Order: sequence, then structure tokens, then C-alpha cells
Amino acid sequence: MNSRFFRIKDVLVPMGGSGDTSYGWALFYTQLLLAVVGTVVWSILDRRSEAYPKLYYFLGLGLRYTVAGIAFTYGILKVFAMQMYFPNLSQLATPLGDFLPMRFSWLFIGYSTPYQVFSGIAEVLVALLLVWRNTALLGSLLSVGVFANVFMLNMSYDIPVKIYSFHLLLASIYLVWQERERLIGFFLKNAPTLPSAVYTPISRSKWFNISRWVLKIFFIITSFGMVTYNYYEYRLQYHADLTKVLPPVDPGMYHVELFVKNGDTIPESLADTLRWRDVIFDYNGAGSFSANDSSFRMRYGRAYFDYRPDSAGELLEWRKANWDSLPMVVFDLEIPEKGKMRLIGLKDSDTLSIVLKKLPRHFALTERQFHWLSESNR
Repeated sequence: MNSRFFRIKDVLVPMGGSGDTSYGWALFYTQLLLAVVGTVVWSILDRRSEAYPKLYYFLGLGLRYTVAGIAFTYGILKVFAMQMYFPNLSQLATPLGDFLPMRFSWLFIGYSTPYQVFSGIAEVLVALLLVWRNTALLGSLLSVGVFANVFMLNMSYDIPVKIYSFHLLLASIYLVWQERERLIGFFLKNAPTLPSAVYTPISRSKWFNISRWVLKIFFIITSFGMVTYNYYEYRLQYHADLTKVLPPVDPGMYHVELFVKNGDTIPESLADTLRWRDVIFDYNGAGSFSANDSSFRMRYGRAYFDYRPDSAGELLEWRKANWDSLPMVVFDLEIPEKGKMRLIGLKDSDTLSIVLKKLPRHFALTERQFHWLSESNR
């Protein structure tokens, strides 16, 4: 379909963390084309039918529960303040201008736990209101507001879930559109409105009611209960890792006092992007250094690594990522005095001898400042 009609890219990139890859766009256009063709064919073959009340009922029901499940999944993650994280030391040491818009927005939200929890509560409320038909309209209206904000954030900060958030917004608008006559009568015409019949069960049989309640309870347990439990367990593990220290490494920001490569001492220079300027050892084995080294994971001008000291505190292994089985480099670790560290090792074919001194670096952002009384601009 892509090669014949859309030609988005010769080789489609599959969806991963981003839903806006070439495959995602090709899939979107394919589904849109099939929907248009299907609508035309159906309308021609069944042109005598004026309405499909049962299909209309199940379409609205399916969208209600789909939006409810997605809203709760994202919402409870924010309630636990787990979707956007507070900036770590490496991110705090990265110049603001080096961040891409998405990461900048992620840190903006992750910095303020109350704001993230507030937005999560709004999404959880959407889910809870949509589950019950008496409050479904209120949930749909709130859903439009919530996902319109999400969609605009994605569009404004180049966050790569534009297609997905657009679909959620369209689904929410459709749920509101189902109640358009009641809304127009109440808000614009100042006219009395009748109770909604959109979600009135299409059958009054005992079997249908029992099935409906069984499925509702199953949905609540699996989509609400299990998701809450899993994210709560994840939150406990995450907060345990936040302060996990790996002795003898003392987490913090270190200045590279001496950098010797293959026996040559390389002086400090802002113009030299290969010479290390500082190294950050964060908690739980995360770290980065300020230099341009593509053999590591480069992000926003910093090279990221995962470090692991041995049990004797004499060796320090650096891996490209924490899931790698083999280290990229193994340093001999020496701590001549508190706040100082010397690393000696072989990286690729280069011998390195590095002396680090811990800086009393203070990031004001970590204080999570808040003032009721503000008499000067900051």
C-alpha cells in the first residue's frame, strides 16, 4: 500500500517508543483509505437501511471503554508521578539550549510532582466517569479538554505520539457529538432536555444484563485494578533506586582535573569536544560525561554510561547501557582522598588516565522552590 499509493518512505521504520514513524503514518493512511472505501461500498450495498441502532450502540460503548482504559493507564502513571521524571544530575548539568523540545517539556512536567499528579487525576477522573453511563457525558466533555491539551503539547513540543493523541481526541469529540442535541438545547437554546438514551442497553434480557455486568467488572479489575497494582510496585522500585549508592563511588559532579590519553596530557579547552570536561556519577549506577564520544550513548551533548564497581571497590566497569553483559571499559579505581578519584584503563585501543575531583555543585532547581510571597522576579 505504501509503495503503491503513499510513498512515505522506501523502507518503513516500525513503531517503537514513537508512534509517528513512517510505518505509523503509512498505517494511518491505510486505515483511513480502507475506512473511506468500506463506507462507500457499505452505503451502496445497504442503501435501503436508514440507521443501525445496534451498531451505533456498540460503537459508542466500545469507544467509551477504550478511551476510559487508555485515560486510566496514563492517568494513574501520572498520579504516581512516574511518566515524567524529575531531572537527574546529568540532565541538570546539560545546558538548556541543548535539549530538544520533547525532553524540555518532559523535564518541565517532571519537575513539578503536584502538577503531574493533578493532570493524572484529571485523566483518572475521565476514566471513572466514562465507565458509568449516567456520568458518561461529563466524562466525554472532560476527556475532550484533557486530550486536547495532550494533543497540543505533542504538537507544540514535537512529542512523537501525535497520531495516537489525535485519535484519542477524535474519539472523545465523537462521544460528545453523540449528545449534541441535548448539549445544544441546554447550553444554546435554554430548552429543557430529556434524559440520554445513547447508552441505554439495547436488550432488557436477564442474560444480557448479567453479561454486561460481568464484562464491566472484568474491565474494571483488569484495566483499573491490575494497572494500579503494577504501577504501584514499579513506583516502589523506582524510588528505592533513586537513592541507591554503589560504594565506593560517591554520587555527584566531578571536574576532570587531568586527562591523559595514550601518554599525552590533553589540556582543558572549550573548543575541544573530545576531551572530557566533567563526569557525573548519579545514583543507581547511572552516569555521563561531557564530551563527544559516539561509542557511548550520546544525548544532548553528553555521553551516557552505566557504572558498576566490584565488591572490593578496586575496579569500576563502564557499560554502554545497564542491560549490556560486557563492559566497554574496566578502570582501575583509586581514591587517594575524599572527593578525589583516579581512573586508569584501556578503552578500545586507547590508554586513559583520568583524575577527577568532586565539585560542590549546587543546582537550585533541585530545591523545588515555591514562594507564596514573591516580591521580586527570579
